[in-house]
Formats: sequence, C-alpha cells, structure tokens
Amino acid sequence: MTAPAVHAAKWRKSSRSSASGSNCVEVAELFGGLAVRDSKDPDGSALHFGRDAWSSFLGGLRHGLRG
Repeated sequence: MTAPAVHAAKWRKSSRSSASGSNCVEVAELFGGLAVRDSKDPDGSALHFGRDAWSSFLGGLRHGLRG
C-alpha cells in the first residue's frame, strides 16, 4: 500500500478510545487489508495487516478479554 493511499483512506477511531482523546487508535480499511495508526500522529507510520492477520489479532484480543 502506498503512502498516499493510506493518507487518503477513511480512518475511524476505536470505540475503546479514551474520552479525552489522549489514547486513541484509528483503523482504515484498505484494498486487501487494514491499517492502524496513532490518532495523535496521523502523518506518522501506520501498521498494515492482511485480512487474515487482522482477524487472528481480533480473535486473540477477544480470547484474552474472556480468559
């Protein structure tokens, strides 16, 4: 994924972000996967995940929250 495509993506904040906005993560759907970035640094780096990797990551989080 190119940098312009990531910056042009539609980003959304996590529903778990703090009310003050100080600890926020944003996610964007990209062709073939997703990207995650720190909302306080929108021009900084973004982590890219394929759909399978993202699904595994979320599954691990859900399992950890119940475990």
